Amino acid sequence: MPAAPTARPSRPVARTWRGATRLDDAETYVEYLKGTGFRFYRETPGNLAVLALRRRQGDQAEFLLITLWESEDAIRRFAGDPIGRAVFYPEDDRFLVDRDTHVDHFEVVFQDGGAAL
Repeated sequence: MPAAPTARPSRPVARTWRGATRLDDAETYVEYLKGTGFRFYRETPGNLAVLALRRRQGDQAEFLLITLWESEDAIRRFAGDPIGRAVFYPEDDRFLVDRDTHVDHFEVVFQDGGAAL
């Protein structure tokens, strides 16, 4: 009798989102994120990491947020359904001049290190 198939271990999922502020609001927006999105990511069971990237694009600051999650179920605990919809907070309209209303999800196939910043 053949062996029963074994379930493939689940891999972490990366969730990405992009938005932009006026350049003058970039630092204030990061502080705002620390009290909203970043905090809620980290308080959600199954969140593994949060990474925020920023670059200057003319008179705007573009942000790329990358979060790592144990599973899509963990993302669902944070974002609800559908998990592809971006999550926004009350003051976002004050800061964001451009934003994605959806997010992308990627299966993490390799991860190495935990560089300290």
